[in-house]
Amino acid sequence: MSKSDAVERAMDRLGELPQAPAGDSVLYELRQFLRNRSNLVVAKAAAVSGHLNLRVLVPDLLVVFNKLIADASRLDRRCAALTEIVAALYKLECDEPAPYLRGIHHVQLEASFGPPVDAAATLRGLSAQGLLRTNHPGALHDVMPLLVDREASARIGAIRALSMNGGEAGVLLLKLKALHGDSEPEVVGECFAAMLAAAPDKSVDFVGHYVDSEDSSTVELAILALGESRQPSAFGILRQKWDRTVSRPTRKLLLLAMASSRLEEAIAFLISIVRDSATETAVDAIQALSMYRSSDRVSTSVGDAVFRRDEQAVSKAFKLSFPG
Repeated sequence: MSKSDAVERAMDRLGELPQAPAGDSVLYELRQFLRNRSNLVVAKAAAVSGHLNLRVLVPDLLVVFNKLIADASRLDRRCAALTEIVAALYKLECDEPAPYLRGIHHVQLEASFGPPVDAAATLRGLSAQGLLRTNHPGALHDVMPLLVDREASARIGAIRALSMNGGEAGVLLLKLKALHGDSEPEVVGECFAAMLAAAPDKSVDFVGHYVDSEDSSTVELAILALGESRQPSAFGILRQKWDRTVSRPTRKLLLLAMASSRLEEAIAFLISIVRDSATETAVDAIQALSMYRSSDRVSTSVGDAVFRRDEQAVSKAFKLSFPG
């Protein structure tokens, strides 16, 4: 049997284990797979361990982690196993800071068609999330540098860590990061969403200021984050932005954000637009409301508004967005 065949068989078996009867045999197999020479097999075994919530395997995961990270460039190409092990440790509520501390500082440059690629960026971000959940006294000090890590995925991981487990100090660091900005728009958007999730009462107005930013991508990210926060005060900001906006692309984005809020007042506002606004705007509102196509109540309300208009373009948009 070739090496590739052995790896393929191991991966197939790992795919079957979540459906296998729980018991010692599953634990035995997973322990064997965690010792496999293939880092891809180890990665999947770690993921299955986390998926099955097998906290008894935490010591095994720690042993494998320490072995791999000691010679990661040779033993764990693309950092596949180390990343999945840390993800599993986090899911299994491992409160030992040592693996997270090693992971948060790990850099693994690997050859690519262009400049070397840092394969450990995601690992650093996940390690930040784990570290902040431990009682390690210097956790914030270790995570903070990741906010300016050269890799976007590491910065995003740090933002998520500060949001979930950083407390009030973490929220302040997120605000500082937002004020400083980032070269990658997705990082700024993650920062907005993280602040709104961690401390909505203190963050809605802060993020709301960005809906009038001179940078169009920042405006879009702020609008979407406010909608996804599902905060009534955030809808108020979006509603005010609607009243002073004439650009159709921005108005379409506002409608989508309002619909995403899932607030009753937002849905009612969009239905009123379907009923009373100009044709193009009504069509845009119908498309935004299409995420509720499985809701009989919303579908009926939108359908009633369309029926009262009795306008061909609006009726066509409704049939396309609310089929059946």
